[in-house]
Amino acid sequence: MADADVKVQDKTVRLQVAAARQEESGRGVARIPRTAFQALGITDGDVVEIVGKRSTAAIAMASYDEDEGLELVRLDGLQRGNAEAASGEHVHLSKAESRPATRVVFAPAQREMRLQGPSQALKRNFFRRPLVAGDLVATTGQQPVQNMPPEVQRMFSVPAYALTQIRLTVVATVPKGIVHIDENTEVELRAEFEEPRDGRAVVNYDDVGGMGETIQQLREMVELPLRYPELFTRLGVDPPRGVLLHGPPGTGKTRLAQAVANESDAEFFVINGPEIMGSGYGESEKRLREVFEAAAKAAPAIIFIDEIDSIAPKRSQVSGEAEKRLVAQMLTLMDGLEARSNIVVIAATNRPDAIDEALRRPGRFDREIVIGVPDERERREILSIHTRGMPLGEKVDLDELARVTHGFVGADIAALAREAAIDAVRRIMPRLDLDARTIPPEVLEDLRVTREDFLSALKRIQPSAMREVMVQVPNVSWSDIGGVDDAVDKLKEG
Repeated sequence: MADADVKVQDKTVRLQVAAARQEESGRGVARIPRTAFQALGITDGDVVEIVGKRSTAAIAMASYDEDEGLELVRLDGLQRGNAEAASGEHVHLSKAESRPATRVVFAPAQREMRLQGPSQALKRNFFRRPLVAGDLVATTGQQPVQNMPPEVQRMFSVPAYALTQIRLTVVATVPKGIVHIDENTEVELRAEFEEPRDGRAVVNYDDVGGMGETIQQLREMVELPLRYPELFTRLGVDPPRGVLLHGPPGTGKTRLAQAVANESDAEFFVINGPEIMGSGYGESEKRLREVFEAAAKAAPAIIFIDEIDSIAPKRSQVSGEAEKRLVAQMLTLMDGLEARSNIVVIAATNRPDAIDEALRRPGRFDREIVIGVPDERERREILSIHTRGMPLGEKVDLDELARVTHGFVGADIAALAREAAIDAVRRIMPRLDLDARTIPPEVLEDLRVTREDFLSALKRIQPSAMREVMVQVPNVSWSDIGGVDDAVDKLKEG
């Protein structure tokens, strides 16, 4: 984007949305250029209203040095979802007044999560942060963030709420509008999951680490056709129908597809290969057809097929008629997707050579993307995601952990963070009264995941990418070998 003056209209500025840095995810910060500060009459730490298809609020902060002079507002994935504005779209920002809330109600935004505990810790974690009913928000840890004024940094310098980042829905606020929690606010935490009213999903690009180039490729192949089909109409070409992701297990293929669907504002349909197989004649094909029909009615939509090798194996290598019929049905459905039906099929496998060749031609799965084992830089990014919101000890060095986790994929790093957290919990167990319903606040504040916890967890996790190349030193001597004396003598001489 070329340098330009920020567009100003009635104390409102129009900026293009871009992704924030990973370390700022969940903090509710909007990075905007200094020209926007001047136009709006605000300073660092002031609250701004962000209006896309929906309205939300954020803490205004100065742009990164490399962005200065560009008409960009950098928002994390949750904020982009709250404003219903994708990267590349434009939003309007204006100075906002945040009123003290008398009451704020939170609920878990993750379907499988149930929360129970004192609301005081939650109140402290969101103290003075701008909130709007219906927003998805995240708890934060104490990890420092660069280029943040002391008064804003203090807002985030509170003990972590849990051993991991927790995402919550702001169910209700009194009064309505943009509010913040202060000393007199009553905070209620509901135990059960509560879905946002507009059905927004929790997973976004901020939750997918080490895949910058892959995300960019997928955005071009999936997000563009779904959001702007008229581009392909104007060019007179058909948009991509299918994308095949392949790579080792645990590299984040499923999570990536979920993030793409959410950021594209598309309905998401999942087909788990082994689960679609039915026992009756034609049952598997019927299930497959039903998913494609449902996606057509809900378009724009993404159909994600996990373990596609189990439902579309090479017909030359299977003997059963049921498997061959299912492959034929899959080919028919892919060919039946109308060029501008606003449906994209994403499939994932770790055995690409086991898939029927007919599926891997243009017009079906047009593009293939290899998702490999992350390198050191990518592991560092994944570590920052899985330790987000975690109370880390002072000696924890994510750069060091990235160096010593050679061969680890995303799932391994998630397991590493989980095991380290369990070690931290194990350490405070003697201080807990197991009959009590709550944990004393002083115990929670002392809870830290230390460098030693991570090193201990490392010993218990075997890297997925190294499982097939593990070296074992055999405990066999020459005396254990008989009947081949000539060969033994030659080997000894050699």
